[in-house]
Amino acid sequence: MDNSVKYILEKALDGKRLDFDDALTLFKSHDLLALGHAADTIRHRKHPEGYITYIIDRNINYTNWCYVDCDFCAFYRHRKDPDAYVMERDELGQKIQETLDLGGELILMQGGLHPKLKLEWYEDLLRWIKANYKIHIHGFSPPELDWFAKINRMSLQEMLTRLRDAGLDSIPGGGAEILTDRSRNIISPKKCPAEEWLDVMRQGHYVGLKSSATMMYGHVESYAERVEHLMKLRDLQDETGGFTAFICWSFQPSNTELAHIPPAGSFEYLKTLAISRIFLDNIDNFQSSWVTQGPKIGQLSLKFGANDMGGTMIEENVVSKAGTVYCMPIEEIERTITELGYVPKRRNFFYDILN
Repeated sequence: MDNSVKYILEKALDGKRLDFDDALTLFKSHDLLALGHAADTIRHRKHPEGYITYIIDRNINYTNWCYVDCDFCAFYRHRKDPDAYVMERDELGQKIQETLDLGGELILMQGGLHPKLKLEWYEDLLRWIKANYKIHIHGFSPPELDWFAKINRMSLQEMLTRLRDAGLDSIPGGGAEILTDRSRNIISPKKCPAEEWLDVMRQGHYVGLKSSATMMYGHVESYAERVEHLMKLRDLQDETGGFTAFICWSFQPSNTELAHIPPAGSFEYLKTLAISRIFLDNIDNFQSSWVTQGPKIGQLSLKFGANDMGGTMIEENVVSKAGTVYCMPIEEIERTITELGYVPKRRNFFYDILN
């Protein structure tokens, strides 16, 4: 092992916080096993109980209308496209009931940045769901919420408070990609800049809405930008304590405007996950990204810092449009966990154990 890497990992294992240069040195390293061992040690210290969690959930994409035309996205449609849609409530209700019938705890509601729907439409939708179904609504990524505030000409705090009061339970971490404006200006120039993404999360935490944090890497960003992204998440977590979990996944290039970029492989995924676990010392839960990496690497991620298998993904529409479709039923998720000697435990969004 390189002496500089050894020193940095020992520093982390001694409970000292890593700085920018430390993390950048780790990203430039190829010593995957050393990174994985350190990440696994830190995971075990935070989660010594011997179980790995998962949640039964469903992604519901209520609309694919979107005006921001992100180069990395294969899901969005414009209003006049023949397959553009806004989901009817009959279909939405059927999807929620199916989720509940399977023991589901949560629906992840995300859509495009629709140019016409006003805040009252979203409030009415949330109230209707809560009046008819007992389920946690994990809804509307920061770019959506930023858009809601702008088109309704109101502050983030007012908009988020109204959605919270209508039934929104938590905020997903989508739309972060890489939180530097250089990379965002290349792959998603119409989407909210990095500081606005962070401010949506900040204001959401202040009104009592917990959230997850994400990173989509492997497109146009540098290692330094990955570190900058992680630093911004860590700083905000120091300020608010509102992130319940971190999830990273590799960019899926098929069927997108960036299809010429070769996909990042499993080595890069495990390295990025491990470094994130080592660096983000104030976020307790890390999810495996088996949806993009497949079951085997998803399982291996439990030895590289992840303590959670994420959701069963009864339905997923965005990543699958980019040509990546991995599905695991509950039985396979539990077998994946038990093969490594852990006990599988079902959880809710707040990581409370349910069984």
